Amino acid sequence: MKVLLCIGHVPDTTSKIRFTENDTVFDTKDIQYIVGPYEELALTRLLEIKEQIGDLNITAINVGPQDTEPTIRKALAVGADDAIRVNAEATDALFVAKQIAEVFKNGDYDFIVTGRESIDFNGAQVGEMIAELLDIPSISSTTKIEIDGKTAKLNREIDGGKEALELEFPFVSTAGKGFALEPRIPSMRGIMQARKKPLQVIEPISQEVKTKTNKFYLPESKAACKFVDAEDVDELVRLLHEEAKVI
Repeated sequence: MKVLLCIGHVPDTTSKIRFTENDTVFDTKDIQYIVGPYEELALTRLLEIKEQIGDLNITAINVGPQDTEPTIRKALAVGADDAIRVNAEATDALFVAKQIAEVFKNGDYDFIVTGRESIDFNGAQVGEMIAELLDIPSISSTTKIEIDGKTAKLNREIDGGKEALELEFPFVSTAGKGFALEPRIPSMRGIMQARKKPLQVIEPISQEVKTKTNKFYLPESKAACKFVDAEDVDELVRLLHEEAKVI
């Protein structure tokens, strides 16, 4: 059994965000990149399944230039078996989805797992677009996955509750919180092995870029926090009424 795991190459959450070219381009200078947190959970759960059933090859895939390879190698160090890098800038969600869908069609894979969303653009689009392009089911915000022979059992979050599903392969699952308890950390042995694992670089298929960034905006600075004595209820009420205007 083969699974294609989409790996996000995203800035560390502690990074200082800046923009260039009149606030139309993200400034990558001094940015530390990591595997997306949802993809870390997805990889961890897939490794658990591999330990249970044995026959599961995990291929990590990323659409990006050469400087994304250290991030891909991190996924290999944690335990992915091999990797593919589509040699192109990830211009928008549709472009990325078409590249991954093409790899899936030509690679004899059984299913695809993506993160629910990337933590930089938070689009939550790629997984669903891949499924639509391939005309296969998409299970969004998956919180649990089990493999049982030729079927998979998945739980996902829905409005007002949870839904349990059972379906055959192939399908796309977008991993959310709860997909695994804690992400695995690469061991020194895993880091050494990652250097020898295959990382295939392929050229992208032609796809028109249909989106354009007009401008990025940083959030407004938060006002200084005001502290009120725990015994001074009148002052707290006054601030909430006159300044915060919430009562």
